[in-house]
Amino acid sequence: MPSRVAWVTNDLPPRTGGIQQFVVNLLERTADAGTLVLGPAGGSEAAAWDAGRPWRTERAPGPLLPTPRAARWLARRLAVDRPDVVVIASLWPLGLLAPRLRRAAGAPVLGLTHGAEAGLARGPGRGVLRAVARDVDLVTTISDFTARPVAAALGADRVVRLPPGVDTARFAPRPPDDPGRSALRRAWGIPPDAPVVGCVARLVARKGQDVLLSAWPEVAARHPDARLVIVGEGPRAGALARAVRRLGPAGAGVVLAGRVPWEHLPDAYAALDVFAMPVRTRLAGLDVEGLGISFLEAIATGLPVVVGTSGGAPETLLDPTVGTPVDGRDPAAVAAALDRWLGDPEGRRRVARVAPPLVRRWEWDRIAAELADLIVVLAGGGAADAPTA
Repeated sequence: MPSRVAWVTNDLPPRTGGIQQFVVNLLERTADAGTLVLGPAGGSEAAAWDAGRPWRTERAPGPLLPTPRAARWLARRLAVDRPDVVVIASLWPLGLLAPRLRRAAGAPVLGLTHGAEAGLARGPGRGVLRAVARDVDLVTTISDFTARPVAAALGADRVVRLPPGVDTARFAPRPPDDPGRSALRRAWGIPPDAPVVGCVARLVARKGQDVLLSAWPEVAARHPDARLVIVGEGPRAGALARAVRRLGPAGAGVVLAGRVPWEHLPDAYAALDVFAMPVRTRLAGLDVEGLGISFLEAIATGLPVVVGTSGGAPETLLDPTVGTPVDGRDPAAVAAALDRWLGDPEGRRRVARVAPPLVRRWEWDRIAAELADLIVVLAGGGAADAPTA
């Protein structure tokens, strides 16, 4: 009989971001009618999304954070559902609820980590990470970079690598006259033949959209027909809009596109010619890029990538000929990388040919199968009877 799984996550549509994509892609490949997803509050858009899924989704009255109110709400539902395994989709900070979830479900707990946990493990927050993971039976990591400090903090016997992936059926090269590509370019006010640099990511400081804007005047001076498109939503939206206004004439070539719905994300990548996300590590290493799903999706689409050298992000540069690593704190270095790719149309065409096959080993189907194996092991191991210290 298949294992019954309950997911606890604060990252579900309509919210966007890398963790949300991670969760949704794994759910779509592993969940069935016996799966319960406990997520954050959402309005009519969230209700419509939930209704089309094969699993059951229940939404909390507010965000799912490690608060007494959330703990009570989760415990009541897990006590009724009694899953075989509980998956915490983001160990920090929801791992703080693990003791309550274990007792309510009577089941082992699997905690997924991303970039934040590696930041904690590398600094004075190591004790915090150990406390958060104390009642979690198994912890996953998304990259070699994140695996090293997390394993050092928690013990290698409790840590297994489970990276994010890419759906190569959705993210793939398209011809210039592709309808989805053309429709988005029209919506953004971009001519069909204009070279476009783009970033698809949450608007947070780590992703480096502000550095792209700082670099853009130099790029625009050398490539006056080029456009810069920043796709996403997040707390930095207002600051980025003000930065565009400060660019003066160069700002005319910049589009702040806002959120693109999940189903149209492949169109957003297809509308670009170069993908750039100059991620950088912040806050003394606490805010670090664990890997970067966006880079994998861009490579699958056949785009050259400009990759900030933060955390595990360089691991996505699967071949040095399909992209350029840059210091995400250095606008001049970012400008030089963009100039290099905008000035080399033949190089971009070569990337479109050779890059997509590189990501096949990152296929979501393969990664989901690894997750399913972990769940079977946990469900059959009786790990909930004896929490690991």
